[in-house]
Amino acid sequence: MSFVRPEVARLIQRWREPIAALLAAALGLWIASRPGGPVLPAAGWALVAIAAVFLPVAIRRARFTATGDGPGVVTLTEGRVTYMGPYDGGTVSLDEIRSLGIGGRRGERRWLLREGAERLEIPVDALGAEVLFDAFSRLPGLNSARLIEALEASEPASRILWQRPDARALTPPDPRSTS
Repeated sequence: MSFVRPEVARLIQRWREPIAALLAAALGLWIASRPGGPVLPAAGWALVAIAAVFLPVAIRRARFTATGDGPGVVTLTEGRVTYMGPYDGGTVSLDEIRSLGIGGRRGERRWLLREGAERLEIPVDALGAEVLFDAFSRLPGLNSARLIEALEASEPASRILWQRPDARALTPPDPRSTS
């Protein structure tokens, strides 16, 4: 028997990293305010600084976290993103991805990954899709704020969020993946 409602437990689970960063900052402030010579306050302020560095990243990750209610499972192993869905799936290498987009089809939002002529569509709420934030952050020049903004946008239009600089010469654009 749990004393916490399931929806509250899911909310705490989703925001656990920002909560931990805030608790670390509060602990650092408490340590910094204690008397005890110059070392203890310096250690407290160092803890506050470290928490301040990690807090924005933790908030972005929490906003990106998927519910896991969508179809399929996403895994990330040694630089390869694998999606296994009920009707389709595939694997792409992060080093070979040519473009990353987001789109909607039948009320379902999907990440659109293109590797050469291959295209992999991953539901944004698939089980394990939260690993994609770290995976996508490895792509050179990708703006994570733009990624989260596209994820939270309400318009169903497909659009490309990132494209490898040399990808234009290698593959023609897909007319379905532009707005």
